[in-house]
Amino acid sequence: MISVSINGVVRQFDTPLNVVALLEQMQLGGKRIAVECNGEIIPRGQFDQHLLADGDRLEIVAAVGGG
Repeated sequence: MISVSINGVVRQFDTPLNVVALLEQMQLGGKRIAVECNGEIIPRGQFDQHLLADGDRLEIVAAVGGG
């Protein structure tokens, strides 16, 4: 089991997962978002390659349209 902090809220997962799987679980798949892990931006093209580890701190920001 791993624990990951997402926008300040700790969540636990049974198995390690990548950013794509996390976003799908959070119902954010396909949305315009930015993900920061431990202070570093993860490029969108690397979401499927970036495996989350126990203790990671994530910030997820969704783009909002409007004017």
